[in-house]
Formats: sequence, C-alpha cells, structure tokens
Amino acid sequence: MITQRSPNEPPTGCGPLIQPLAIPPRPLRQQVFERVRAVGEIARVQLAKDLGISPASVTTITSELIETGLLEAAAAPRDPDGARGRPAVSLRVRPGTHHVVGVKLSDREHTGVVVDFAGNVVASAAIERSPGALDTETVVEAAAHLLATLCDRAGLAPSDLRAVGLGVPGFVDGPSGIVHWSPILDTRQVALRDAIEARIGIPTHIDNDANLVTLAELWFGVGRELSDFAVVTIEHGVGMGYVINHRLYRGARGMGMELGHTKVQLDGALCRCGQRGCLEAYLADYALVREARTALNISVLETRSVGVMLESLFDHAKAGNGAARSIFRRAGRYLALGLSNVVNLFDPQLLILSGERMRYDYLYARETLSEMSEMMLDTGRAPPRVEIHAWGDLLWAHGAAALALHEVTEQMLGQTREIAAQ
Repeated sequence: MITQRSPNEPPTGCGPLIQPLAIPPRPLRQQVFERVRAVGEIARVQLAKDLGISPASVTTITSELIETGLLEAAAAPRDPDGARGRPAVSLRVRPGTHHVVGVKLSDREHTGVVVDFAGNVVASAAIERSPGALDTETVVEAAAHLLATLCDRAGLAPSDLRAVGLGVPGFVDGPSGIVHWSPILDTRQVALRDAIEARIGIPTHIDNDANLVTLAELWFGVGRELSDFAVVTIEHGVGMGYVINHRLYRGARGMGMELGHTKVQLDGALCRCGQRGCLEAYLADYALVREARTALNISVLETRSVGVMLESLFDHAKAGNGAARSIFRRAGRYLALGLSNVVNLFDPQLLILSGERMRYDYLYARETLSEMSEMMLDTGRAPPRVEIHAWGDLLWAHGAAALALHEVTEQMLGQTREIAAQ
C-alpha cells in the first residue's frame, strides 16, 4: 500500500514522541523538557504520568526551566462541559527564543530555515546555483550568504543564533566535521564544518543530507511515533537514513547506510563517486539523464539542464513513448532491488521514499512494489508499509535544524542554571 502525503499543516510540537532507551539515562530535566517540546503543551500531572516520576519532582524541575526561560506556563483551553473554577495550566516551550539554523547545500540549490527552540519555523530561503563541483572557499561563502539572507528575513543578528545544522551530500564524518567526498566539492577530505564555523562564527554541526531527511521525519514527520523506519532519498543522488529504537543510526564510524553506493552490477555504469555498478548510477537524476539522451536522440553537445531533461523524459513517457517509459521502468526495477535488500537487512516498520523524483512514481510504483515483495524473504508476512513524500529541499533543511536543536539541547540542559544569567 502506498500513502501519499504532503506537508500541509505542521504538527503540534516537535521531536520524537517516544524517547530511546539510553545508557546512561539522560538527566531528568532534559527528559522533562524534551517531553514538553515533543507534545507541544502538557499539564504537569500528565507530564508526571508520562515520565513515571512524582508530581513534586515535576514541579521542581519545571519551575527551574521556567525560571531559565526554556518553558512557560499557558492557560489550557477550558472544557465547555467541565467544572468551573481556576483554569487548568499547561506547560510549553517558550516560543521565539534560542534560534538555530538548518542549511542544506546541494549541487542545484541551497536551502535553509530558521527555527526557534519550540520547533517553529521563523524564516526560510532557497538560493539556486549552477550545477557542478566547487572549491571549498566558494562553498563556504555560499553558506555564509545563505545564513545572512536567513538572518535578514528572520530579523535576527548572527549573534542571536545558538547553532547551525549543516547537511551536504556525500560521505560525511559528523564528529570530525570532515567531508571525505561530496559532489558539491572539487576536492576530497575537506574539513568543511571547521571552515564554515570559522567564517560565520557560530557553532556548526554537520551530517550527510540523507541522515538529515531522516531526522526531519523523526522530529517533524511520521517517524515521531515509530521505533524503526527507513528513509530512502532519490534525487540528484540516492541516499538512506535509518532509525533504530527511535534514534538515527550512523554506523560505527558515522558513515553507514550508504544505500546508493551498494553495488548492483559488477563493472557496471560509472557512479559519480568514481566507482562502478552503484545503485545510484542506475537510479539517480544523472542516470536517468544519461539514458534520456539516447531515448530522445539528444546530442551530448546539446546543453540542457537536468531538470529540463527529466521533464522532457517524463512528458514523453506520459505520452506513451516506449523508450522513455522503459527508462523509468528500469529505474523502478533497480529501486525494487535496493528496497528489498533494505527490508531483508533491517525489517523496518515503515519505508519512506523521499525526494523530488517521487512525483514520477506512478509510472512504475505498482510494479516496483510487486518486485520488491518478490525479492524479499518469503516469510508469509506482508511487506512493510511504504509512503511517498515528495516534499522538496526544505525538508532537508528542517532535518539540519533538528540536528542543531538536538546539539543545543544537550549543551543547554547540562548548564541550565548558568543560562538564567545570560
């Protein structure tokens, strides 16, 4: 079954509704704060029940968090059929404070959002760029320009920001901040986080862009109430993020889940990573464009943008062009192969297909899911649910903002009393 979703109204609250088992456990005040933020608004009595702690502990901790400006009390809506008397009071994260920025850099467009500590989007921006790899200095300046645009739209100074979350495609080591390879950079082994942080003067956290789409689903989307789910992104490249026990899994060295670079053909098509036979080389934008030149008799000397080429291929397929339809069909078969491997390896509750290319899904969706099921292990069970989210690049920026929110929360709740004096 495929469920189409659109971003319509944002959910109330942000962050996972079910917290992972942690060893050692997080500080109690952090659990209290994150529960309030996840729910949006909650009464102290309910907060005590949800966390399994005493009402007295909740009162003490929430009073401290109110004093430091992280939470505020709000009058809960009165039940028209309820009893008269003092109105109930609920707690919520104080909006409009402690802003962070999420930025997604890509080889087509740079996007970003400003988010407050409650998860409210204050401003957003998208800046187009010419495709192709750039030198590090140019990428750093592009990030700084986008940040300045976002601050201007949000009415904030850069000094008002507590952190920046940064997403880039490629092989990214988040803890070290090093991008080992990315299609947006013309060199490898780039200390991009440190370079951008030095330029903008704001603490910066970096991750692979597919991981950030997964964080966006975990914090703002359908993954908020799921313990295990996979996100497969299909756009300029093919990426994957995976949540296990309500937490993003990155691998032992921070660079796991590279589905797009699993091999599906020995000595096969050339991938932009430099190797051959990667899944991405048969499924991503540039793979479809490569096939489209042959199907539509377009000379390699004729210059057309990737977007124009894909739209032309799509139009021909809708019109019944057999060669064009076969290209989408072939891509669908490779997608089925990749998805079946994900299911066989991880057995997720949900598979989310995300990215702009998902709007082409109706050309091959039914056949793709059928083939995925055929290539899965025959256990007698139904395949996992599949949802298609064609939300565009701002979703990626939301994930980068979630990364920044997570890091700032960890830092701030470790020094709550000091915050009050700032």
